[in-house]
Amino acid sequence: MSIFVLPDLGEGLQEAELVAWHVGEGDHVVADQPLVSVETEKAVVEVPSPQDGKIARLCVEAGERVKVGAPLVEFEEGPRTDSGTIVGELAAAPVQPVPQATPSTPAVRAAPAVRALAQRLGVDLAEIAASGPGGAVTSADVERAARAQTAAAPVEPLAGVRRAMAVNMARSHAEIVPATVSDEADIAAWPAGSDVTIRLIRAVAAGCTASPGLNGWYDGRTMERRLLKQIDLGLAVDTEDGLFVPVLRNIGGRDSADLRRGIEAMKKDVRARTVPVAELRGQTITLSNFGMFAGRFAALVIVPPQVAILGAGRITERPVVADGKLAAHRMLPLSLTFDHRAVTGGEAARFLRAAIEDLEKPQ
Repeated sequence: MSIFVLPDLGEGLQEAELVAWHVGEGDHVVADQPLVSVETEKAVVEVPSPQDGKIARLCVEAGERVKVGAPLVEFEEGPRTDSGTIVGELAAAPVQPVPQATPSTPAVRAAPAVRALAQRLGVDLAEIAASGPGGAVTSADVERAARAQTAAAPVEPLAGVRRAMAVNMARSHAEIVPATVSDEADIAAWPAGSDVTIRLIRAVAAGCTASPGLNGWYDGRTMERRLLKQIDLGLAVDTEDGLFVPVLRNIGGRDSADLRRGIEAMKKDVRARTVPVAELRGQTITLSNFGMFAGRFAALVIVPPQVAILGAGRITERPVVADGKLAAHRMLPLSLTFDHRAVTGGEAARFLRAAIEDLEKPQ
């Protein structure tokens, strides 16, 4: 008997959920034949067989989570596998395999994902010293060869805030069905010195009141949504270390002065890296004022289980027709990205209209 364990999936991932078996107990398999599909935070990945042999036992059932290094399959015969093999590139979509080698070229053993990685990196599989089971080329072999033939910049592993951001962005890409609607608010009536952030927060509250479906959470697996009464706003804060999104609680029940105090305390905690973990969770909707740097409109990224994020672009003065006359007015671009699985286009439009109406008030 020999046991094949869940290999290193790359990307620093330590576990995966078993989606489906492609073989059964008693089946005879060959090396590189797909054994099982597992789902990570990035994609669904096929794990190939490391050897020829007969399946004696499947150690994990579909739907279970399994850690790297835990037993997957027990073979009746064959050498024990290398548990350190890396399972290919975690690609979100299948790629076309490279052309088959000519008959005169010795066959190279490599999983489809490894072949795709070699093609993308411009590496010739036939020139690689294989280190995998039975002389198979692994993704680690391909990456080593690519580094040897290309003078690449030093690798900078993501850590801390940037790593969390990468995980959240990958999760959003895998789960959300985004749609974006954009418009502008005429803020010419604002008095000098108006607090843009407070006005935007107030506009989010007005939008949620008019269209409650955007202040909620959605579970794509169970296809259930939860509409929330309290508006807990995530405020995107850009730093050199990455993106923080601390939470400003109950924005609909606080006045401007209280909100400003909360924002200042939040900024202080972010700068000192002392934001409590609890204050980085539980957002019901998010605001990104990216216009303070640059840009007018954007297709923003929603972090599940949220269903919406409002973005504010750069305020500019533009000619408009007001009261039958041409005048220069300050215009505030707005982009509302929503999860179209849980929010209709009409709900999104009503939210945006209410937010604009609130922004266009003088006070």
